[in-house]
Amino acid sequence: MSKPERPIDEELKVLKEKLLEMASRAEEQIATAVRGLRDREEALACRVLDREEAINLLDVEIDEMCMRLLALRQPMATDLRFITSAMKISNDVERIGDLAVNIAERTIELLKAPQLKPLIDIPRMAQMAQDMVRDALNAFVGSDDKLARNVCERDDQVDQLNDQVFRELLTYMMQDPGTISRAVGLILVGRHLERIADHATNIGEDVIYMVRGQTIKHHVDEVGRATGLKGCPGGG
Repeated sequence: MSKPERPIDEELKVLKEKLLEMASRAEEQIATAVRGLRDREEALACRVLDREEAINLLDVEIDEMCMRLLALRQPMATDLRFITSAMKISNDVERIGDLAVNIAERTIELLKAPQLKPLIDIPRMAQMAQDMVRDALNAFVGSDDKLARNVCERDDQVDQLNDQVFRELLTYMMQDPGTISRAVGLILVGRHLERIADHATNIGEDVIYMVRGQTIKHHVDEVGRATGLKGCPGGG
Protein backbone atom coordinates (compact mmCIF):
# COMPACT_ATOMS: atom_id res chain seq x y z
CA MET A 1 0.00 0.00 0.00
CA SER A 2 1.46 3.32 -1.09
CA LYS A 3 1.97 6.14 1.37
CA PRO A 4 -0.50 9.04 1.15
CA GLU A 5 0.96 12.09 -0.56
CA ARG A 6 1.86 14.95 1.76
CA PRO A 7 1.55 18.65 0.89
CA ILE A 8 5.35 18.96 0.89
CA ASP A 9 5.73 16.19 -1.71
CA GLU A 10 4.45 18.32 -4.58
CA GLU A 11 6.68 21.22 -3.52
CA LEU A 12 9.74 18.95 -3.41
CA LYS A 13 8.85 17.69 -6.88
CA VAL A 14 8.80 21.26 -8.20
CA LEU A 15 12.14 21.91 -6.49
CA LYS A 16 13.65 18.88 -8.23
CA GLU A 17 12.33 20.09 -11.59
CA LYS A 18 13.81 23.55 -11.08
CA LEU A 19 17.20 22.09 -10.21
CA LEU A 20 17.14 19.84 -13.26
CA GLU A 21 16.25 22.80 -15.48
CA MET A 22 19.09 24.83 -14.00
CA ALA A 23 21.58 21.98 -14.46
CA SER A 24 20.42 21.41 -18.03
CA ARG A 25 21.02 25.06 -18.82
CA ALA A 26 24.47 24.91 -17.22
CA GLU A 27 25.36 21.81 -19.26
CA GLU A 28 24.29 23.59 -22.43
CA GLN A 29 26.40 26.60 -21.48
CA ILE A 30 29.50 24.42 -21.14
CA ALA A 31 28.87 22.75 -24.50
CA THR A 32 28.20 26.04 -26.29
CA ALA A 33 31.24 27.79 -24.80
CA VAL A 34 33.62 24.99 -25.78
CA ARG A 35 32.06 24.61 -29.23
CA GLY A 36 32.60 28.33 -29.78
CA LEU A 37 36.27 27.90 -28.87
CA ARG A 38 36.76 24.74 -30.95
CA ASP A 39 34.97 26.07 -34.04
CA ARG A 40 36.18 29.66 -33.55
CA GLU A 41 32.66 31.08 -33.58
CA GLU A 42 32.35 34.24 -31.55
CA ALA A 43 28.56 34.18 -31.88
CA LEU A 44 28.45 31.03 -29.75
CA ALA A 45 30.57 32.63 -27.04
CA CYS A 46 28.29 35.67 -27.05
CA ARG A 47 25.26 33.38 -26.74
CA VAL A 48 26.72 32.00 -23.52
CA LEU A 49 27.09 35.52 -22.12
CA ASP A 50 23.52 36.36 -23.08
CA ARG A 51 22.11 33.30 -21.29
CA GLU A 52 23.97 33.75 -18.01
CA GLU A 53 21.13 35.65 -16.34
CA ALA A 54 18.64 32.77 -16.77
CA ILE A 55 20.78 30.51 -14.57
CA ASN A 56 21.26 33.24 -11.97
CA LEU A 57 17.50 33.78 -11.76
CA LEU A 58 16.88 30.07 -11.27
CA ASP A 59 19.47 30.04 -8.49
CA VAL A 60 17.61 32.83 -6.69
CA GLU A 61 14.27 31.11 -7.24
CA ILE A 62 15.52 27.79 -5.86
CA ASP A 63 17.02 29.50 -2.80
CA GLU A 64 13.72 31.23 -2.12
CA MET A 65 11.80 27.95 -2.52
CA CYS A 66 14.13 26.21 -0.07
CA MET A 67 13.88 28.98 2.50
CA ARG A 68 10.10 28.97 2.21
CA LEU A 69 9.96 25.20 2.70
CA LEU A 70 12.22 25.41 5.74
CA ALA A 71 10.15 28.19 7.28
CA LEU A 72 6.63 26.94 6.53
CA ARG A 73 6.97 23.15 6.51
CA GLN A 74 9.61 22.72 9.20
CA PRO A 75 10.88 19.53 7.53
CA MET A 76 12.61 16.77 9.46
CA ALA A 77 15.11 13.99 8.70
CA THR A 78 15.19 13.04 4.98
CA ASP A 79 13.18 16.04 3.80
CA LEU A 80 15.44 18.41 5.70
CA ARG A 81 18.57 16.86 4.20
CA PHE A 82 17.00 17.02 0.74
CA ILE A 83 16.22 20.73 1.02
CA THR A 84 19.56 21.75 2.52
CA SER A 85 21.36 19.68 -0.13
CA ALA A 86 19.29 21.37 -2.85
CA MET A 87 20.46 24.78 -1.62
CA LYS A 88 24.11 23.75 -1.80
CA ILE A 89 23.69 22.03 -5.15
CA SER A 90 22.03 25.11 -6.61
CA ASN A 91 25.06 27.16 -5.58
CA ASP A 92 27.41 24.67 -7.26
CA VAL A 93 25.36 24.71 -10.46
CA GLU A 94 25.38 28.51 -10.46
CA ARG A 95 29.17 28.44 -10.19
CA ILE A 96 29.30 25.97 -13.08
CA GLY A 97 27.33 28.48 -15.14
CA ASP A 98 29.80 31.20 -14.15
CA LEU A 99 32.72 29.05 -15.25
CA ALA A 100 31.09 28.46 -18.63
CA VAL A 101 30.84 32.24 -18.96
CA ASN A 102 34.54 32.50 -18.09
CA ILE A 103 35.32 30.07 -20.92
CA ALA A 104 33.20 32.13 -23.32
CA GLU A 105 35.00 35.33 -22.32
CA ARG A 106 38.36 33.64 -22.78
CA THR A 107 37.19 32.40 -26.19
CA ILE A 108 36.41 35.93 -27.35
CA GLU A 109 39.97 36.96 -26.43
CA LEU A 110 41.55 33.91 -28.09
CA LEU A 111 39.66 34.50 -31.34
CA LYS A 112 41.54 37.77 -31.79
CA ALA A 113 44.69 35.78 -32.67
CA PRO A 114 45.39 32.83 -34.98
CA GLN A 115 44.60 29.39 -33.59
CA LEU A 116 47.52 27.95 -31.63
CA LYS A 117 46.66 24.28 -32.25
CA PRO A 118 43.69 22.03 -33.09
CA LEU A 119 41.73 21.37 -29.92
CA ILE A 120 41.34 17.72 -28.94
CA ASP A 121 41.79 17.31 -25.19
CA ILE A 122 39.86 20.42 -24.14
CA PRO A 123 36.64 19.27 -25.87
CA ARG A 124 37.19 15.84 -24.27
CA MET A 125 37.49 17.48 -20.86
CA ALA A 126 34.34 19.47 -21.52
CA GLN A 127 32.36 16.34 -22.40
CA MET A 128 33.61 14.55 -19.30
CA ALA A 129 32.68 17.52 -17.10
CA GLN A 130 29.23 17.79 -18.70
CA ASP A 131 28.60 14.10 -18.11
CA MET A 132 29.63 14.48 -14.47
CA VAL A 133 27.23 17.38 -13.97
CA ARG A 134 24.37 15.46 -15.60
CA ASP A 135 25.00 12.29 -13.61
CA ALA A 136 25.43 14.20 -10.34
CA LEU A 137 22.00 15.78 -10.76
CA ASN A 138 20.46 12.46 -11.79
CA ALA A 139 21.95 10.97 -8.62
CA PHE A 140 20.34 13.75 -6.61
CA VAL A 141 16.92 13.29 -8.16
CA GLY A 142 17.09 9.50 -7.86
CA SER A 143 18.73 9.50 -4.40
CA ASP A 144 21.38 7.29 -5.96
CA ASP A 145 24.49 7.36 -3.79
CA LYS A 146 26.28 4.79 -5.99
CA LEU A 147 25.97 7.03 -9.06
CA ALA A 148 27.08 9.98 -6.91
CA ARG A 149 30.15 8.02 -5.85
CA ASN A 150 30.88 7.19 -9.50
CA VAL A 151 30.78 10.90 -10.35
CA CYS A 152 33.31 11.61 -7.63
CA GLU A 153 35.66 8.93 -8.87
CA ARG A 154 35.69 10.39 -12.39
CA ASP A 155 37.08 13.70 -11.14
CA ASP A 156 40.61 12.28 -11.22
CA GLN A 157 40.27 11.60 -14.95
CA VAL A 158 39.53 15.25 -15.61
CA ASP A 159 42.44 16.31 -13.42
CA GLN A 160 44.82 14.04 -15.33
CA LEU A 161 43.64 15.36 -18.68
CA ASN A 162 44.02 18.92 -17.45
CA ASP A 163 47.61 18.16 -16.39
CA GLN A 164 48.25 16.76 -19.85
CA VAL A 165 46.88 19.91 -21.50
CA PHE A 166 49.02 22.07 -19.23
CA ARG A 167 52.23 20.17 -20.05
CA GLU A 168 51.57 20.32 -23.78
CA LEU A 169 50.88 24.05 -23.73
CA LEU A 170 53.91 24.69 -21.54
CA THR A 171 56.02 23.06 -24.26
CA TYR A 172 54.58 25.49 -26.83
CA MET A 173 55.47 28.45 -24.62
CA MET A 174 59.01 27.24 -24.03
CA GLN A 175 59.64 26.68 -27.74
CA ASP A 176 58.10 29.96 -28.91
CA PRO A 177 57.50 32.92 -26.55
CA GLY A 178 55.12 34.33 -29.17
CA THR A 179 52.59 31.65 -28.18
CA ILE A 180 52.51 32.53 -24.48
CA SER A 181 49.33 34.64 -24.51
CA ARG A 182 47.33 32.06 -26.48
CA ALA A 183 48.72 29.13 -24.49
CA VAL A 184 47.88 30.80 -21.17
CA GLY A 185 44.35 31.42 -22.44
CA LEU A 186 43.91 27.71 -23.21
CA ILE A 187 45.45 26.75 -19.87
CA LEU A 188 42.83 28.89 -18.16
CA VAL A 189 40.06 27.20 -20.16
CA GLY A 190 41.37 23.84 -18.95
CA ARG A 191 41.40 25.16 -15.39
CA HIS A 192 37.77 26.29 -15.70
CA LEU A 193 36.75 22.84 -16.94
CA GLU A 194 38.64 21.21 -14.08
CA ARG A 195 36.75 23.44 -11.64
CA ILE A 196 33.44 22.46 -13.25
CA ALA A 197 34.32 18.83 -12.54
CA ASP A 198 35.12 19.81 -8.94
CA HIS A 199 31.68 21.34 -8.54
CA ALA A 200 30.08 18.18 -9.96
CA THR A 201 32.08 16.27 -7.34
CA ASN A 202 30.73 18.58 -4.64
CA ILE A 203 27.23 17.72 -5.79
CA GLY A 204 28.08 14.02 -5.61
CA GLU A 205 29.28 14.48 -2.03
CA ASP A 206 26.06 16.30 -1.16
CA VAL A 207 24.01 13.45 -2.59
CA ILE A 208 25.90 10.94 -0.44
CA TYR A 209 25.14 13.13 2.59
CA MET A 210 21.49 13.39 1.61
CA VAL A 211 21.07 9.63 1.14
CA ARG A 212 23.27 8.32 3.95
CA GLY A 213 23.27 11.22 6.37
CA GLN A 214 27.07 11.11 6.33
CA THR A 215 29.32 14.06 5.58
CA ILE A 216 32.46 12.94 3.75
CA LYS A 217 34.06 16.32 3.09
CA HIS A 218 37.20 17.37 4.99
CA HIS A 219 37.47 14.22 7.13
CA VAL A 220 37.42 11.53 4.49
CA ASP A 221 39.64 9.03 6.32
CA GLU A 222 37.57 8.99 9.51
CA VAL A 223 34.31 8.46 7.65
CA GLY A 224 35.85 5.82 5.40
CA ARG A 225 37.10 3.78 8.34
CA ALA A 226 33.81 4.06 10.21
CA THR A 227 31.47 3.26 7.33
CA GLY A 228 33.52 1.62 4.61
CA LEU A 229 32.61 4.54 2.31
CA LYS A 230 35.63 6.28 0.88
CA GLY A 231 35.47 9.99 0.34
CA CYS A 232 35.22 11.58 -3.07
CA PRO A 233 38.57 12.67 -4.49
CA GLY A 234 39.10 16.15 -5.82
CA GLY A 235 36.07 17.99 -4.43
CA GLY A 236 36.42 21.75 -4.45
